[in-house]
Amino acid sequence: MSAIDFEKLAEIELQKDEEENADIEKNKGSFAAASNRHTEISMTHPYYDVARHDIIHFVGDDNLGRKVIAFSCCRMPPSYQLNHGRLLEYLKYTLDQYVENDYTVVYFHYGLNSQNKPSLSWLQSAYKEFDRKYKKNLKALYIVHPTNFIKIIWNIFKPLISHKFGKKVIYLNYLSDLRDHLKFDQLNIPEEVIRHDENLRMKQKKKLLPPVKLPPPRPPLPTQQFGVSLQYLKVKNKGELIPPVMKHTVSYLKRKGLKAEGLFRRSASIQSIKEIQKLYNLGKSVNFDDYGDIHIPAVILKTLLRELPEPLLTFESYDQILGITSVKSSLRVISCKEIVHGLPEQNYAVLKFLMCFLHMVSQESIFNKMTGSNLACVFGLNLTWSSKGAPSFSTLVPINLFVELLIDFYPTIFSSRIVPGEQLP
Repeated sequence: MSAIDFEKLAEIELQKDEEENADIEKNKGSFAAASNRHTEISMTHPYYDVARHDIIHFVGDDNLGRKVIAFSCCRMPPSYQLNHGRLLEYLKYTLDQYVENDYTVVYFHYGLNSQNKPSLSWLQSAYKEFDRKYKKNLKALYIVHPTNFIKIIWNIFKPLISHKFGKKVIYLNYLSDLRDHLKFDQLNIPEEVIRHDENLRMKQKKKLLPPVKLPPPRPPLPTQQFGVSLQYLKVKNKGELIPPVMKHTVSYLKRKGLKAEGLFRRSASIQSIKEIQKLYNLGKSVNFDDYGDIHIPAVILKTLLRELPEPLLTFESYDQILGITSVKSSLRVISCKEIVHGLPEQNYAVLKFLMCFLHMVSQESIFNKMTGSNLACVFGLNLTWSSKGAPSFSTLVPINLFVELLIDFYPTIFSSRIVPGEQLP
């Protein structure tokens, strides 16, 4: 079958999708009104004409701390209202902020139709535009709610796509499948996609059984290290302020990882991470030498921070942190110091311990390529997040700036407050 035949077949399948979703389309109304958009775009933005639609949006981290970018087809206006060339430029502009680190992409397919779909030639040029720079650190491409249209497009591109890249593509039939990979509760999923997901489940005729009363959640193990509060760890570890996992990983990385290129930037084997978490949670010892990958203890450290019930920098400090960009440049370090010194005693001690180590890492950036700015991009959303939902592109700038200042000006910010029993790396 020729490419032209495939394109005709794809158009037919797309029309079928539209017919099947006709009822939802009637109830949905204008996509512009229905979408739960939260990103405010300045008219001075270089890609305001595209960015204002919120087609491409940042949705936080996945379960391994990799940044996640979402592409929502339901937010694409008709083709005559959107320059697809500009869309491609904006997509590259957005990804350029993340491609130096491991990252993932979520593609919400629902909402693509014959009026807003890009041409096949656009798709082909887009794939070619995304060279090794973009593909190397892309660790997963999740395609949510795939249809036959996707299968046909895949057949068109199959000759161009490497086997290695093909293994990164993961198809997910339902939104709930994302829970295994991402922080689902923090995702800013368009309302249209949520309604479509509900409709798909109804069509499967999988009638839910009467609600079953679930047993209460089991209390954490006495040796639990992940997913419990700092206070819990302190009590279970005889008053020690610094969590054992943090002390162990930092000690190991300080001895063997300070000069490792891309430290904290690279991901690691999911199976190894889960295995090590289980060992820690059971109170068993972990020897990172057995795994032969310096990035494993780095991921473990980020995972410990990410799984805290409340972020290390606390929910209370979140708005103050976001306000750092409105502070005069010459006063930002002082502002950071005030925010940090307002933290509870244990949070402050743990943050000081961590920042002391990250400052050491940044001092070796000639070898590891991890400056304070690079480390801040990796650790920002592991140290603070909102209690109210998903992060956005606009929150990344102040969060990363705040953490960068903590790392670069560690001696100034943390020198004047000593906590009894605190330890430094």
